[in-house]
Parts: sequence; structure tokens; C-alpha cells
Amino acid sequence: MVQFDTSWTLFLDRDGVINEREEGGYISKVEDFSFIPGTIKALEKLSTIFGRIVIVTNQAGIGKGIMTEKQLDKVHKHMLKTIDLLDGRIDKIYYCPDKPEANSPNRKPETGMAMQAKADFPEIEFSRSVIVGDSVSDMEFGARLGMVKVFIEGKGEDPSVVKPDFQFTSLKEFTAAL
Repeated sequence: MVQFDTSWTLFLDRDGVINEREEGGYISKVEDFSFIPGTIKALEKLSTIFGRIVIVTNQAGIGKGIMTEKQLDKVHKHMLKTIDLLDGRIDKIYYCPDKPEANSPNRKPETGMAMQAKADFPEIEFSRSVIVGDSVSDMEFGARLGMVKVFIEGKGEDPSVVKPDFQFTSLKEFTAAL
């Protein structure tokens, strides 16, 4: 395993990594948001290891008219408050509201959200960054930027096409391996 320290940035996908995935749907209400067991404790430890921790999440439910940005903001505020209260840290959340067919430069696997993060935090070096995600698009995002790629199993996608550097069943398991 790579030796990570505060010069490294951790990029996290949200659904399926931090919170339980809503199969076939979108998390549009706080009451539908549920942390994956062990995630908050993992974020507490990760906050002491990585200099920056950011979330990069595709939220096409907005573009599809299923939820609003205001609803997403409420979910994110709840998530951040809970993480903060339990001694974890997320420095910023980046999301893409566009549908896949919009071909947005911000929708993963495109790298627009990473570029936004670098603009906000110029010290970010993609060669000293990790992406933790549960989809092929997360791994492609990391590959395009030269990041260490950590695949979280569970969504049912085959990551072998993008060859993750590491594979775990959860963020908790990844954190335990550090």
C-alpha cells in the first residue's frame, strides 16, 4: 500500500462509498440518506491522514427533474454536519447535476470536478491524489488524472477494464488497510 500523508488529497465518490446507494433512484431527502456502516469512523481516521478530502459526485437526478439543487443541498448539509460532529472532515463537495447524455465536462469520468477542486485548492497534485469510488466512471476519472484508484465493490460493475490499483468492499476496509 502507498504511504499517504497530508500532502495527498482524497477524492471520494458519494453514493455507494459514503452512503447507501438508492437502487434505481436518487437520494433526494435527508430521511433517505443512510451512512454505510463504518464510514463515519473511517472518515475520522482519513481526516488525520489526508491534507484534503473532497467529494466528487454525479447527481443526474437534478438534470432529470427528479430532485432540485435545494434538496441536494439539504442532504449534503446533513451529511457534512454529521461527519463534522463525529470528528471527520470533508473540505468541499463538487457535484455534476447533468444527465449523462448532456456530455458535461464535469460529469465523471470527465475531469471537470477535479479541475474545480484544484482551482479551489491549488496545492492539489493529481499524482498525489486518490479516488475512491464504486463505478467504472470513478476509476476512469482517476486514470485520466494519474490518481491512485481504489475500487469499492458492491455496485456490480467490473473494474477490470480500468484496472484499479486497489479493491476493497468498503471505505472502512480501505481505511483499515492504511
